[in-house]
Amino acid sequence: MKNFLKGLWKEHPVFRQLLGLCPTLAVTTTAKNGLYMGMAVIFVLVFSCLIVSLIKKIVPNQVRIAVYTVIIATFVTIVDIFFKAYIPEMSKELGPYIPLIIVNCIILGRCEAFASKNSVGKSLIDALGMSLGFTWGLFLLASIRELLGNGTILGITLLPSGYNPLIVMILPAGAFLVLGFLVALMNKIEQAK
Repeated sequence: MKNFLKGLWKEHPVFRQLLGLCPTLAVTTTAKNGLYMGMAVIFVLVFSCLIVSLIKKIVPNQVRIAVYTVIIATFVTIVDIFFKAYIPEMSKELGPYIPLIIVNCIILGRCEAFASKNSVGKSLIDALGMSLGFTWGLFLLASIRELLGNGTILGITLLPSGYNPLIVMILPAGAFLVLGFLVALMNKIEQAK
């Protein structure tokens, strides 16, 4: 249980370790984008860690990173093809950020730091916790940006019609502002414990 929970808070990939910031900052203009990117990362991380944990003893040390990258790229390709086939509007919306999951520090980092050194069960639990933590982080950041920038969350209007949207929130600067605020808030909560 400890391996699962650490990704949700104590070692949160976005707000504590500051990993995966490229998709975090780029795709979180809407909550829907954040949710779909998070689901893609869940799939890739869980299955990549599963395979790495299964083959860790047969992969020579000199080529392990290359092997892990090929494994990750395989699952990213599956996600990319799935999105293009079944969710083409989201594929266009997320654009190049789906293929960039291949080099996402969270994925390769968890494969190298955890899955390559632990059992299949522990690796799956760790991968699920980290990827769910990443997903709720993206969703939270995207929801705040969408709410302040459009007055909606998941396309549902939540603020009154007289609300004057803060356009900066749907621009790159808004991503940095909200991320900074959330990192500071998380650090404050941790210090208060």
